[in-house]
Amino acid sequence: MTKNVLVTGGAGFIGSFIVDALVERGHNVRIFDNLEPQVHGSAQKKPDYLNPEAEFIQGDVRDRDSFVRAIKDVEVLFHEAAIVGVGQSMYQVRKYVETNTLGIANLLDIIANGDCNRLEKMIIPSSMSVYGEGAYNCDVCGTVYPSERTLEMFQKKQWNPFCPLCGESISPRPVSEEKPLAPTSVYAITKRDHEELALSVGKSYGISTFALRFFNVYGPRQALSNPYTGVAAIFCGNLLRGKPPLIYEDGRQMRDFVHISDIVRANLMCMEQSENQYGSYNVGSGDQITILDLARLLIREMGVIIEPLVTNKFRVGDIRHCYADISCIIKELNWKPKVRLNEGISDLIGWVARQTPMEEVGDAMKELLVKGLAQ
Repeated sequence: MTKNVLVTGGAGFIGSFIVDALVERGHNVRIFDNLEPQVHGSAQKKPDYLNPEAEFIQGDVRDRDSFVRAIKDVEVLFHEAAIVGVGQSMYQVRKYVETNTLGIANLLDIIANGDCNRLEKMIIPSSMSVYGEGAYNCDVCGTVYPSERTLEMFQKKQWNPFCPLCGESISPRPVSEEKPLAPTSVYAITKRDHEELALSVGKSYGISTFALRFFNVYGPRQALSNPYTGVAAIFCGNLLRGKPPLIYEDGRQMRDFVHISDIVRANLMCMEQSENQYGSYNVGSGDQITILDLARLLIREMGVIIEPLVTNKFRVGDIRHCYADISCIIKELNWKPKVRLNEGISDLIGWVARQTPMEEVGDAMKELLVKGLAQ
């Protein structure tokens, strides 16, 4: 059945692919996007890849009146609009909270006051960052959830956390939706706001609501002009400029990288879901890789002769290990990832190879150093 669908942030990396998939399925699609300069450049031009069959409205989720106009007659909403970046959020606090938290507050206020009475479903992107540090196993205490690492630990290069109960060494394990949320950055807190606010209001007003906790998403259309784009794209950008990937700590921190096509499928499965009406789900690959091994994979696939630079430096608020247990979304929504990292990474590399190298990542690091948020 054809639906009227709004994709906020629909000109961005993830949003634009959702738009393409919706158009392909015959839905009436509207994009609402402010063309954020950090992502789209100072000229704020629509990207060439933007689907011409979708209606485009330039506007900001912080502007309630614009949001009201954009959501008129909409039945399904994908709220992809957000400012991303852990480090930057720690010194652009107001911008992150206004865009991310106030942005969704505007949406939910519109719902509560009857300005979008056709809305049936909301799909909200959350983030692995809401977990903070990942899940671990202690041989003595079982499954444990350590707190944020301290500045003293960073300074002593004690990268791995210890058991919060007995103080012994612990080993990482996949993180499931059962783990208590413990965000360690302003960005992560705003993503927790996203899912908790949306689920609360959605349930109260009978609007089916799904929050998807994306792990490290990679693929084409990631903005190399954005210093807070995914780490895989940042590494590719460095290699494109003939520079080594810069790796914090010892490079052995583990992450879960999920291909954009799998993210899109998860979003559309939520839209088409009829049995389950509410929930928060991990969306990852179910695999893990160290950041150092990721850099080596990219170097090999790009055919360059450059060694990764392991800096043994740190950024305040970074987590050590976090990778997804995806058993819940497999069981409840029948979703499984289809693209393995070694298969999908060529899509990202092909995209990066056609882009102009940028230097913004180095500038962002300087900001963190000036603010005392990195060493």
